[in-house]
Amino acid sequence: MRTPDRVRAVAVDDGCNPDASPSEDKGNYVTEDSHAATGIGCLCLRARRDERNTKLAFTTLVEKLEAAVKSNRMAIASASEGAKAQGFSIAGNRVVGVYRNDFARRMLQASVAAGIEAPLRFYVTENPDGTATLSYKTPTAVFSPYFAEAADLRALARELDGIFEKIAGEAAHSN
Repeated sequence: MRTPDRVRAVAVDDGCNPDASPSEDKGNYVTEDSHAATGIGCLCLRARRDERNTKLAFTTLVEKLEAAVKSNRMAIASASEGAKAQGFSIAGNRVVGVYRNDFARRMLQASVAAGIEAPLRFYVTENPDGTATLSYKTPTAVFSPYFAEAADLRALARELDGIFEKIAGEAAHSN
């Protein structure tokens, strides 16, 4: 069996450029080194992410994200808070899981397999200059691998896209 010279796999958008470096390919790139054993030159798997660079300090952005999540009637689950409860601190790096029970029920009705993707996440990172960046994968990007088997999931993902866009806009807005 012949091994292909290049393999392209795109989760959502066709923005994957197998010849691009990670900085040129909008995050749709897995390094060649990570697949050296397979003989694959490029494997583009990462879904599109939305990033919002802000002038806000890390703690301010986290606080604003939490407030925006709550004002959009969603709830928070945070691994960083779990680490903090055990005496560990992860400075300048926080993953915030966001969910709501009615969306979770609809997601599971559409696809039990998609349940592995919940809660959906925002990622806040501190930049060297003291500002922070808010990143997230759109719900459509996260759930797209399940669309073929779960048509109702596409509508749910689009609905969540709007909520996540609103949360990100509120959180990243500088006062």
